[in-house]
Amino acid sequence: MVGLFSSGVEAAIRASLLAHEGQTRKGDPIPYVSHPYHVALLLARSGADDETIQAGLLHDVVEDCEEWTSARVEEEFGAEVAAVVAEVTERKGESWETRKGEALVAVETMSLRALVVKAADKLHNMRSLGARLDAAASPEEAWSHFSRGPAQTIAHARELVAALRRRLDAVDGFDALSIDLDRALEGLVRHEPGGSGLR
Repeated sequence: MVGLFSSGVEAAIRASLLAHEGQTRKGDPIPYVSHPYHVALLLARSGADDETIQAGLLHDVVEDCEEWTSARVEEEFGAEVAAVVAEVTERKGESWETRKGEALVAVETMSLRALVVKAADKLHNMRSLGARLDAAASPEEAWSHFSRGPAQTIAHARELVAALRRRLDAVDGFDALSIDLDRALEGLVRHEPGGSGLR
């Protein structure tokens, strides 16, 4: 496993911190940068290489930070990192349905590096939402920050996890990540309105 303190990862940690300065998680006062940091930790635990961990730290900068472009990522972190970030970046300005539909289709052909970044990203997002739902006084309060509500959010999560697992399960070394995705999804399904909690 590559150490978290290689020079490339150190630079990506600093860049992510500065890029996301002032941003917070959806409906939460926690600094947004906690999310790419968690993604990087999940990638490191899975044995990802240095470039993949850097991409995990930077995976949202082009999408969410005006001063960052794919060209800047390539200039500062190299073509390999920039290519992974580009693969997992959703198109700005498109509808939720379009963006999520494109992301789902992209899983089928994306590189292995991008696949594991996408998986770690989805895993942390589902775990965060599951923890918020578990702690919330009412599910409605937790879901109020999600524009499409529980039904569409969970339906998309089901489809994306299935697509990610189909590819991850065919690659040696990512069993734990694949299983964790399924467990995190189960944590959301427990809170599905009108459902039995079973898939």
